[in-house]
Amino acid sequence: MTAVGRSAPLLLEVRDLKKHFPERRRRRATVDRVVRAVDGVTFSIRRGETLGLVGESGCGKSTTGRAILRLIEPTSGDVLFRGANLKELDANGLRSFRRQAQIVFQDPVGSLNPRLSVGAMLEEVLTVHRLGGSRRRDRAVELLEQVGLTTDHLARYPHQFSGGQRQRLGIARALSVEPELLVLDEPVSALDVSVQAQVVNLLQDLQRDMGLTYLFIAHDLSLVEHVSDRVAVMYLGRIVEVADAIDLYREPRHPYTQALLSAVPRPDPEGRDLRTRIVLPEEVPRPGEPRSACAFYPRCPHPLKDDRCRGVLPVMEGRSGGHFAACHHQFRKV
Repeated sequence: MTAVGRSAPLLLEVRDLKKHFPERRRRRATVDRVVRAVDGVTFSIRRGETLGLVGESGCGKSTTGRAILRLIEPTSGDVLFRGANLKELDANGLRSFRRQAQIVFQDPVGSLNPRLSVGAMLEEVLTVHRLGGSRRRDRAVELLEQVGLTTDHLARYPHQFSGGQRQRLGIARALSVEPELLVLDEPVSALDVSVQAQVVNLLQDLQRDMGLTYLFIAHDLSLVEHVSDRVAVMYLGRIVEVADAIDLYREPRHPYTQALLSAVPRPDPEGRDLRTRIVLPEEVPRPGEPRSACAFYPRCPHPLKDDRCRGVLPVMEGRSGGHFAACHHQFRKV
């Protein structure tokens, strides 16, 4: 979307964020183990920037987005918004933060109240946050027009809309409190391709007109390349590579990123796409026990012959231009 310079102020900082879920076996009350859905995530987003967060299903992308907004409570770590630590906020402070950071969910059907009309839904948000006053109905009309809907839609209920229209309603609801940050949790993955393009164009227009900052969570790598300023790649609860979108797609450094990009289909009816498809062995391990080694080691196509890959947890390292990767092979000493 918008090209954001490195001089723009930081809006969001995530430091060593973790979210662990207890896993209980049936007929037992005790916790046998924990699922480490998010296991030490660190990144930052500058004001007006779009950071794409990508990875396989189950890698912890959506959990990361919800933990950032405290829709689920993090196990540990820090989330700073405008320099303020969110874990120190009381109920009033959290409500104030929710005016500045909102989420657009993947499933527009499940995120809308079927018992409320569109007008009542939008006015409810304004009432909770004490916004709009006597102009709440006018504000609801403005929001609908902002996302490409009309006044006629105010009296309708969610089941009377198409999938793309329902996602527009979700965006309108998120915009109603005039936030700075939007967490977009796979906002177009449930939509038809033609509708996806319309919603993405809408998000681009809104960002340009309102100066919004996006955390764009997705598994469609082609889409992420199109919308993002920077991209972070996630694997088993950890970020393994982060870089400017152009650099990451041109020269991926982590073998997992290389495998993901090799699987992106390209329109080539004459069969001239000569890329080598990287097929990863084995299934993705379960995010269970604490890791003292590279989580990608069992599937890596070229692990080091020494014990670093299977005995030492890699840390983020970079060479230049803000391109970082957590990989012993990429930064091995030769």
